[in-house]
Amino acid sequence: MKYFKKLIGNKCYLSPINIEDAEKYTEWLNDLEVSKYLSLSREQITLQKEKEILEDMSKTRAQVFGIIDKKTDNLIGNCSLFSINHPNKRAEFGIFIGDKRYWNKGYGTEATKLILDYGFNILNLNSIMLEVYSFNKRAIKSYEKIGFKTIGKRRQAKIIGGKKYDIFYMDILADEFKSIYIKQLLEC
Repeated sequence: MKYFKKLIGNKCYLSPINIEDAEKYTEWLNDLEVSKYLSLSREQITLQKEKEILEDMSKTRAQVFGIIDKKTDNLIGNCSLFSINHPNKRAEFGIFIGDKRYWNKGYGTEATKLILDYGFNILNLNSIMLEVYSFNKRAIKSYEKIGFKTIGKRRQAKIIGGKKYDIFYMDILADEFKSIYIKQLLEC
């Protein structure tokens, strides 16, 4: 598969999504261990449906990137900025690492930093928000480490396996984020 290095970190880089990756995404999105952290865990994703989703994503104003392992050039997940509101300089953020071999190794944190850098320094956003389920401790820890702050929660808004969980809302402002990629690139 051919990927394009739009945003480059130490472990991974972000590339525009590739519709040819539909089969890999379909595999991941139908794996409950992966999809339970996403809002579409109850959906059945067929290969055709995923192709349509990727085609739609590539046509929208959302900024959707594949997360690619820098050493192997393998797709490991994706991240995006969506619901972009340019007049008010805000957007929402989403990410998932579908390849479980890359969990707990810092790839998600680095990909998040890359896309935030892009959002704040290229798109000139001021506020980026996300939603995360209270049981996703690994993601919450990563977001807090990056600088996201909890701004609220919706109580018992996610029910999975008969258990009720809160949805946390977190955000980060441009002046709270420390750019380490794009500002260095622009200084050259």
